[in-house]
Amino acid sequence: MIQVQVEKISFYPPSKGYAVLLKEAVGNRYLPVIVGSFEAQSIALALEEVQMPRPMTHDLFCNFLDELGVEIREVLISELMEGTFFSRISMVGKTGTAEVDSRPSDAIALALRVGAPIYVTEEVMAEAAVKEIVEAAATDEQLAGGPDPTSVSDYLKQLEEQLAQAVIEEEYEEAANIRDKIKKLSSESEKS
Repeated sequence: MIQVQVEKISFYPPSKGYAVLLKEAVGNRYLPVIVGSFEAQSIALALEEVQMPRPMTHDLFCNFLDELGVEIREVLISELMEGTFFSRISMVGKTGTAEVDSRPSDAIALALRVGAPIYVTEEVMAEAAVKEIVEAAATDEQLAGGPDPTSVSDYLKQLEEQLAQAVIEEEYEEAANIRDKIKKLSSESEKS
């Protein structure tokens, strides 16, 4: 089993969904997993540790598990059949251990919420992983001319305000896009 972490989430036009990019914890392979927009939003909220005023579906499920004294030990993306990933959630509770079948998107969303490790089998990585991710060039006009630190700082502040507003208005897809811009801009300004 190979431990992975969620590297990023990006829109994937061919599927009209999103690609959750899982990166090997030790290594340079990436596993892109296509998920729906609801699942992508849920994963993005968990990544950013955004607390919603009311529990979302994955939060509710975690609350049920907590009330029942069940702990998610790990998530394993175990198979790839005809282009579809399959995963299992390993749990332990008062009555013992259990594994349940799950869509990878739901398993990842739950694992992120409870801090459980995410693994992929070597067979799945060998079949579906890519070795390198090429980042798209920055398209924001404010980044095109290599802004000075003050303008980057101002732009980051604007984006953070927009992110907060998007979350309040429950525009999770927009919030995920803004969050990605913030991460990219922060990363680029650290490099310069």
